[in-house]
Amino acid sequence: MKFLKTMIRDTKAATAIEYGLIAALIAVAGITAFQAVGTSVKGTFTNASTAMNQ
Repeated sequence: MKFLKTMIRDTKAATAIEYGLIAALIAVAGITAFQAVGTSVKGTFTNASTAMNQ
């Protein structure tokens, strides 16, 4: 019973897990945003290259 009370009071592990989840969410959002921007930039350069070659 004492072990259970100690685990409930110990919030350091829970806080570390929460920070890890937040960091993972930010990383996924960043990767998604960079992919969208990369696709847009690629299209812009392709259009510019096509216009210069004509």
